[in-house]
Amino acid sequence: MSEFTELNSAPHVALLPGSGMGHLNPFLRLAVSLTNQRVQVSFITTHPIVSKAESKALACLFSANPKITCKEFHLVPFDKSSADSEDPFYLQCAVIRRSSHLLSPLLSSFSPPLSALITDMNLASTVIPVTEALHLPNYILFTSSAQMLSLFVSFPVMVSSKVGGDSDIEGDILTIPGLQEIPKTWIPPFLLNMNKFFRNYFIENGKKTLQSKGILVNTFESLELQTLKALNDGKVVWNLPPVFAIGPFMPYQSSPTLTWLDDQPSKSVVYVCFGSRSALSREQIKELAVGLTRCQCRFLWVVDDNTVNQESSVELDEVLGHEFQEKVKDKGLVVRDWISQEEILGHPAIGWFLSHCGWNSILEAVWHGVPILAWPQMSDQKMNADVVERSGIGMWEKSWGWGDEKTLVNSQEIGEELEKIMRNELIREQAKQMREEARRAVAGGGSSKNAILDLVEIWNSL
Repeated sequence: MSEFTELNSAPHVALLPGSGMGHLNPFLRLAVSLTNQRVQVSFITTHPIVSKAESKALACLFSANPKITCKEFHLVPFDKSSADSEDPFYLQCAVIRRSSHLLSPLLSSFSPPLSALITDMNLASTVIPVTEALHLPNYILFTSSAQMLSLFVSFPVMVSSKVGGDSDIEGDILTIPGLQEIPKTWIPPFLLNMNKFFRNYFIENGKKTLQSKGILVNTFESLELQTLKALNDGKVVWNLPPVFAIGPFMPYQSSPTLTWLDDQPSKSVVYVCFGSRSALSREQIKELAVGLTRCQCRFLWVVDDNTVNQESSVELDEVLGHEFQEKVKDKGLVVRDWISQEEILGHPAIGWFLSHCGWNSILEAVWHGVPILAWPQMSDQKMNADVVERSGIGMWEKSWGWGDEKTLVNSQEIGEELEKIMRNELIREQAKQMREEARRAVAGGGSSKNAILDLVEIWNSL
C-alpha cells in the first residue's frame, strides 16, 4: 500500500489546543503518538500565538514531523480592556471564544474530511456547539489529572445545587461523588470568586464536556485507578462520556542537557523548577536559596520571577545576589534560560524534584522515576499534589499553602523537607516502581496503549 493510499484510508483527526505551554505540550505529544498509530493528524494553530515558547515548540513539532499538517486559525482583534483579567492565556481563551464563528468554515475545509476533532478542555463550551452543528465528533483532551477532571465535571453540579445557583461553596470540605472528601483549600482560588470570568468559563466548560464523545486524559491506571474507575462507572457524574486514560505521553524529541550535570554523582541533584507560569516572590526566592544551602544538597534551580513565560532582562545577581552564587558554585547551578525539563529529569544525576506540581511535570517525573517534593503554587496543583502523595511517589507539606499567599515559607522548613525526602528510601522505591508501571501502560498490551487503539478503531468506524 502506498503512503498516499494509507493516509487516505486512515482516520483524519484534528487537534485544537488551548493557550499556555502546560496545555500545548500534551497536544504536541498526542499528535506524535497518533501519527505513530497511522492516524492522519492536522494541528490547528491559533494566530496570534501568546508566547515565544509556544511558537518555538510548534516550529519544532512541524519540522520534526512532516506528516503532521498545520492549519492556521486566525483570531479576530480583541480589546483586552473589556476583559476582567490581565493574564494573557486567559485572554486568549476569550479571543478564541469571540472568533468561534470562524471555526466552522475552517473545520469544513479539511480534505479529506475530519473523522474527529480533539479540543482543549478550556475550549469545550466554545467549540462543541460548532462541531455539533457540523455533526463532527468532538473529544476533549483534559490536560490535568483524572482527579482534577473529577472536580471539573462535578463542580457545575455543586454550584447549581446551591440557592440561586451561584452562591459560594459553603463549609470547609467538599465531596466529589464517588471519591474522597477534599478540603476547600485545595480548590483553585479563582473558583471561589463568583465575579471572575474564568470561574464562569470553568463551569460552562465542565457542563459542555458532558456532550463530547469522550474525554482523553494524560494519566494511566496504576497512578489513578480509583478515580478513573469512579469516572467511568458514572459515580462522579452519571452521564459522563467515556474517559480514556492514554498516558503518560512520551517525549517526542531530545535536546542537549546541561554539561554541568554530567559532572555530578548519580542521583545526587535536586532539580528545582516551578514551571513556565508560576513565579515565586523575590522574598520567597531568597528563602528558598537559603533553604537549599541549609540542606547542603547539590541542586539545579531554574529561577523565574515572571508570571508569563517570556524573556527577562533581570539578571540573576539582582534576584539572588552575587554572594549566593559564589557560595554554591561547587554544588549548585542556577539558570534563567529555558531548558528541556524532559532531558533534565532523565539525566542520571537527578535524584529528586522540587516541583509546583503542574501535571506535565508530574508525569515527566513519573516517567523517569524521580521522587517529588510538592509545593503547589496555583490552579490545579493541590489536586495534583494529592495524587503525588497518595501514590507514594513524593511528599507534600500542606501547611505551605498557595504560592501567591503573603506568608513566606521560611528557609529552615524548606531545608528540613528536602532532607526528609532525600532520606526516604520508601518513596524512592515507589517512584522507581511507578516508572515501570508507566512504561508498561504505554507498551504493547498496556492499558494506555489499548485505550489509544480503541480510539483509533472508533474513528476508523466513523
